[in-house]
Amino acid sequence: MHSQTLKVVRIGNSRGVRLPVPLLSHYRIGPAVIAERTAEGILLRPTRAGRLSWDDTFRATGAEQRKRGGEFSDFESTAGDGLAALDR
Repeated sequence: MHSQTLKVVRIGNSRGVRLPVPLLSHYRIGPAVIAERTAEGILLRPTRAGRLSWDDTFRATGAEQRKRGGEFSDFESTAGDGLAALDR
């Protein structure tokens, strides 16, 4: 786990911590967060359950397939599974 020290700054009569953009985008944090008190400290998490929209899921799946070598990169391993020899 990567840790980073963040500075506590004054925001009006309160105090706050500025979260870097890469951290916000990595955890899909939008305009609000949920703050929970835990035994280990404060847990910040996105307001939504971290689920992707259908469009985001489609894009993420396509990116993963391209990274692996395309949609049919595992076709050779399934072509030799013996199903062609079965009587149908």
